[in-house]
Amino acid sequence: MDFNATFWGQTIAMIVFVAFVMWKIWPPLMKALEERQQKIADGLAAAEKGDKKLDEARAEAAQIVADARKQATGILDQAHSRANEIVAEGKADGTKERERQLTAAAAEIEQETNKAREELRGQVSAIAVASAEKILNREIDARQHEDILGKLASEL
Repeated sequence: MDFNATFWGQTIAMIVFVAFVMWKIWPPLMKALEERQQKIADGLAAAEKGDKKLDEARAEAAQIVADARKQATGILDQAHSRANEIVAEGKADGTKERERQLTAAAAEIEQETNKAREELRGQVSAIAVASAEKILNREIDARQHEDILGKLASEL
């Protein structure tokens, strides 16, 4: 193999080209590669951080749902107990009203009974006077009539 000027020219051109690439092109290229590596690393870290936050958010959401269920259960229990109280109050009010109505009815019955007794006494008195008139074949005067009625009423 012969080393001629072409060979040496090509070698020098290659050395100049490699030096130029190493001096002007290689640093920005390496810088771009490092920036890309950093962006990828940052993206992966952000993804891991996002996954961690997502897991935390899921746990927090599960806790919130559990708390809401507990609160709903408490509200339902309060509603049931209040409903039972209302039913008990209604029963008590119903019992009081029934007792009041029974007392009023008993008083009314007593009043009607007394009224019927008075009417019956009057009718019995009239029948007794009529019977006495027929027996005696004479009419009793008004004063005697009042005395007899008073005695009969007191006996009845």
